[in-house]
Parts: sequence; C-alpha cells; structure tokens
Amino acid sequence: MPTHYKGAPETERALSCFINFLRAADSLSARLDARIEMGGLTHGQFAVMEVLLHLGPLNQCELARKLLRSGGNLTVVIDNLEKRGLVRRQRQKADRRMVVVQLTPSGRRLIANIFPSHAEAITAEMSRLSPGEQEALRALCRKLGRGDKEDSAVVPKAARRQDHGSNSSK
Repeated sequence: MPTHYKGAPETERALSCFINFLRAADSLSARLDARIEMGGLTHGQFAVMEVLLHLGPLNQCELARKLLRSGGNLTVVIDNLEKRGLVRRQRQKADRRMVVVQLTPSGRRLIANIFPSHAEAITAEMSRLSPGEQEALRALCRKLGRGDKEDSAVVPKAARRQDHGSNSSK
C-alpha cells in the first residue's frame, strides 16, 4: 500500500517504502508470535529466553542492549519470567549493583523445546525470498538499523543493480 501523501517524489517513495516495511514486519511478527504464544510466552519473554539460551547468563544492562529494550520494560518481563520459575536473577558478589539473569533448568527446557520450531517457522517464512534476496534484505535492514550512512559495500551488488535499474519505473 503506497502512501496517500502528495509531496516531493523522494518523500512519497520514502513514505511508501516505510509503510511497506512496517506492514511486512508486523504481518510476519503476527504470524510468528502466534507460535510463541502457544508456549505460553509473550514476544518479550521469548526474546529474553532465546538470548539467554544462545548467549548464556547476562546482566540486565547487556540484555536490554541486545534486545533494544528499556531497562524498565525488561524489568517487568524478567519479573514475570522469574515468577514462573523460568529465569533467576543473581546479584554479583563483587558488585552488588550488578544483577545477572540466567535460565533455570525448567526455563532452559521450555525455550529449548520451543526454539527449534520457531526457527523452522522463520525459515519457512523467509523462503519466500531467494537466498540472495535474504542476504540483501539483511544488509539493507542492518544499514537502516545502524542509522548511519554506511559504505554501499554493505549492500550486496545484486541489490544495488536492482536499485539502479528501477529508477525509470518510479
């Protein structure tokens, strides 16, 4: 769905691209989140447990940074996981301000059971794109996510060729 805003061509193009990007991400997330909820977890809870499964125990600041979440939001998520016995917090003896979050054995079992089917669902969803398109999308999202003007070498050549070839159709 393109934008209904009428303005400079570069603004209309940027808005339409942004709308399509958000709609695609929201649609994909909704399909994948339904599978996560079957495990009794919210998206945020799943994200915390997945990071802890793959990276091991982390302090709350590192966890918030990895998940791009605020400390306050993460505290609520961890509180709820802790109430369910899926994670535990441990204060560090050397610095009592430092709190490390780790999976409990039952939390590890739950996420280890859920994650493989989640990864398969992501693989199936992403298979709509060719391997080259997946790499191009990953590179473009990384460039957008970093918020800086990276060298075009980050974007695969195929994606750059498509961009140059499509200028006439806009």
